[in-house]
Amino acid sequence: NPVAPLVREFIEIFPEKAPAILPPDRGVRREIDLTPGAKYCVTRQWPLPRDQTAAIDAFFESRHRAGHVRESVTPHCSPTFCVKKATGGWRFVHAFNKLNDATIPAQTPIPRKEMVLDTMSGSTQYSAIDLMDGFYQILMREDDVPLTAVSTPSGMLWEWLVMPQGLKN
Repeated sequence: NPVAPLVREFIEIFPEKAPAILPPDRGVRREIDLTPGAKYCVTRQWPLPRDQTAAIDAFFESRHRAGHVRESVTPHCSPTFCVKKATGGWRFVHAFNKLNDATIPAQTPIPRKEMVLDTMSGSTQYSAIDLMDGFYQILMREDDVPLTAVSTPSGMLWEWLVMPQGLKN
């Protein structure tokens, strides 16, 4: 494998687990641009079974220790709930429906697959990268952090300092 020596040389870039820390500011932040005049409303948290509530609390405690979330007092709020993974664990989901409805759609074109394949023509190697916990590696724009506030069934209100899953664009 011609890539193996590079992986060994830069092993610190390829950890087994994503580091549980706030990522460095790389000059690119996730922005939420709201439609002018849009009223982003609160969606109240609905009750969940105790096992899901405990799992959500543990999840946010770990995200808080990592610096990915902080306690919030914003008037914005989206509820949190769980979806069962095929592997048996929980996937934590935020109902950002109202926030997404109030967000201006991004106009970033996606390259056509034919163009991508054409540019790869004649290549002998290609690579693909899947960032581990990729969402948590992108900081939020500071002014937009309050818009990411999410509630938990136990009554906590957290806001994301990194990009949460479920946002439009």
